[in-house]
Amino acid sequence: MQPWRVEQSHGDAGAFHADDPAADRSATFHTVERPTLVLGSTQPDDSIDLVAATELGVVVVRRRSGGGAVLLLPGEFVWLDLVIPTGDSLWSADVGASMVWVGELWQRALAMLGEGADSMVHRGPLVRSEWSTAVCWAGIGTGELMSADAKLVGISQRRTRDWVRFQSMCHLQWRPEMVASLVAAPKPLSAVLAPVAAVVTAAETVLRAALVDQLA
Repeated sequence: MQPWRVEQSHGDAGAFHADDPAADRSATFHTVERPTLVLGSTQPDDSIDLVAATELGVVVVRRRSGGGAVLLLPGEFVWLDLVIPTGDSLWSADVGASMVWVGELWQRALAMLGEGADSMVHRGPLVRSEWSTAVCWAGIGTGELMSADAKLVGISQRRTRDWVRFQSMCHLQWRPEMVASLVAAPKPLSAVLAPVAAVVTAAETVLRAALVDQLA
């Protein structure tokens, strides 16, 4: 089995999303310099309040995988990018089922830290809500890790003929008021978005180490 190449990346989220990775096993933890709102690949620009983003000092970028917007605040999330080549033992032609192992990886890592005892990997189809087109955490995708009705780990993917790239993330802090303010009118109430996300309480470095341990 090909070993994992573990890396760290820091900087602009848009540029990181735009890069095409090498077609081998890699695990990259990415952090950002500035507050950033990452839109899904097909998410309409007018679903976001760009004036509010400017006032809040939030940079708006776009990823090349689907789903709603994700708010990244420095030090308040753990983002793990996983790349596997086509034909790898973890590769699957089934787009939905292929993300289950990513959710299970996070579940094992969190269990090591005494977190997510009630967590479950969602194995069903995409579950939409009123706000899931605009806000990633307001919907549930196959493979994502749930804590009761709240999303603990979000996952998206992008595929080429040579590789598949899974982008997974958890929040260390969840700021529903800020997320709600970034959605275009009519805006959701922050009270509506508050329960859609669960947070991880472990320190960022501790969680990263647990994830790497589970990749071994």
